Amino acid sequence: MSSNVHPIEPVHQENADTATMQRVFESQRATSLRWRESTAEERLDRLFRLRDAVMAHKDELIEAGMRDSHKSETEVTFCEILPLMADISEYRHQLKKWMKPTHVRATRTTNGLAAHVKYEPRGRCLILAPWNYPVTLTFTPLVAALASGNTAMIKPSEVAPHASAWMVKVIREVFSEDEVAIFEGDASVSTALLELPFDHVFFTGAPSIGKIVMAAAAKHLASVTLELGGKSPTIVDETADLKLAAENLIWGKLINSGQTCIAPDHVYVHASVKDEFVQRMQEVIKERFGATPAEQQQSPDLTHMINERHTRRVGALLDDATKLGANVVCGGVVDTENHFIAPTLLDNIPAEAEILQEEIFGPVYPIISFTDLGEVIDKINDAPKPLALYVFSKNKANVNRVLMQTSSGGACVNHSIVHFGHGNLPFGGVNNSGIGSYHGIWGFKTFSHERAVVETRFMLARMFYPPYTDLKKRLIDWTVAWYQRW
Repeated sequence: MSSNVHPIEPVHQENADTATMQRVFESQRATSLRWRESTAEERLDRLFRLRDAVMAHKDELIEAGMRDSHKSETEVTFCEILPLMADISEYRHQLKKWMKPTHVRATRTTNGLAAHVKYEPRGRCLILAPWNYPVTLTFTPLVAALASGNTAMIKPSEVAPHASAWMVKVIREVFSEDEVAIFEGDASVSTALLELPFDHVFFTGAPSIGKIVMAAAAKHLASVTLELGGKSPTIVDETADLKLAAENLIWGKLINSGQTCIAPDHVYVHASVKDEFVQRMQEVIKERFGATPAEQQQSPDLTHMINERHTRRVGALLDDATKLGANVVCGGVVDTENHFIAPTLLDNIPAEAEILQEEIFGPVYPIISFTDLGEVIDKINDAPKPLALYVFSKNKANVNRVLMQTSSGGACVNHSIVHFGHGNLPFGGVNNSGIGSYHGIWGFKTFSHERAVVETRFMLARMFYPPYTDLKKRLIDWTVAWYQRW
């Protein structure tokens, strides 16, 4: 870390009053109307200014990550900066093409019309962001909103105060408040913002809060994107490459100490390979973070829990499981004061344990033995649809069966997490794990209204104007019969 970095300290202020939020919201109206006609070059200029400010203050962000959750420089760069830079680069190369109207052919009943889809900005957008990846999950939807020609108001999470203060500095350095505004504060600020009639609301967080956001947006009939979560399952069958699976799943589980919406939540392992798989996972933990919880707590590469409250929450799930008879294979140490939970593998968990019901969002990995893949599929289908599903197998029939018979926002085969970073795939959930998607062109479409436009070339519709003669009736009947046969 450079010695000339000046850490950005959180500014403890009272929540912004509703009058201020209303004033800023009104100030964005004229901008949003003007930006409807903005060119690709103008939109990209906004993205580039944001990109340059992020990189100019990169060292301060790294310091903020360390202060908020003991996050390493590499993990901050990999998880917070890289996805943003990749997204802006994609818009740089594709935005002009995406903005062009999409021409469509006429149907049998619309001959004589030229038609196209015009992509229009939605208008004034609200972005409600979480704390676990504060920059990526705030600025990535912001990039999509700006690339689509919208203004935005942002509410970052107060749970990561140093990252929040950093975002305030960057946003206010780059944008005027009639373009992009940011408001810090507690949940009451989000509640007040949701009272305003935004054109689109983008929320990332827990399903329980997503329901509140959707209900609030419904009062104004605002469109919503909900990026939620859930208990993302993993399946490791008897044909899997156990070394690959162990290395990848420990990586996926322990990025950000498991505080990831698409983290592998629990793993179903075929009984015939379970012992070897568990042994390999223990070896990976030892190699990467240290042999003991004491060594792991000092590891510069292992992020800690975000705060005391979340440490206690995950610790309580672990306590409940062990009291009911679950076996701690490794880890199990909870240091609430220092926001640390050792990487933990949990076995023989009773079905009634809370850890099998609630999203864990921490470095505890329940291991569940199975012999019948169909029973695993039934369990997955009995639960709310997850944000992600991971399957490790060399058996294509097993892989296809899992993908065909389950539903999830996204899925990876012999991998985890990585689909989030694939710019040519939509990222989003389904039902309880989310509504809508973004990244790449899907982000552009999320923050755009797809307007149907037709232009008359020659007027065939007059053939169907009243009065409805026998000839016109026969023409309509003939058209219906044609479609029926086609």
